Amino acid sequence: MKTIRVVLVTIPREEAESMARSLVEGRLAACVNVVPKINSYYWWEDTIHNDEEALLICKTTVDRLQEFIDFIKENHPYEVPEVIALPLTEGLPEYISWIQEETSKAV
Repeated sequence: MKTIRVVLVTIPREEAESMARSLVEGRLAACVNVVPKINSYYWWEDTIHNDEEALLICKTTVDRLQEFIDFIKENHPYEVPEVIALPLTEGLPEYISWIQEETSKAV
């Protein structure tokens, strides 16, 4: 289980579907759930912002994580995109195996 990461990425709503598809097509993630409507409040450049965004919940492996992060940095519209990787400590073994299998296939 220690090799799996759940990665959270916020993104403008209009770009969420495209980013999710690109991550899966590139086998950087086995699965990406799109939560289509969230409101984010945050500090940026000494001002509090409130943006309507989407949340991507991505399942990947430690082996693909750096490539995943690099892809987000290169393709995300934000200067500093939110990319938070959480370790998976428990889960259905068959699902974990599926994540590992799907992210290890060649593109």
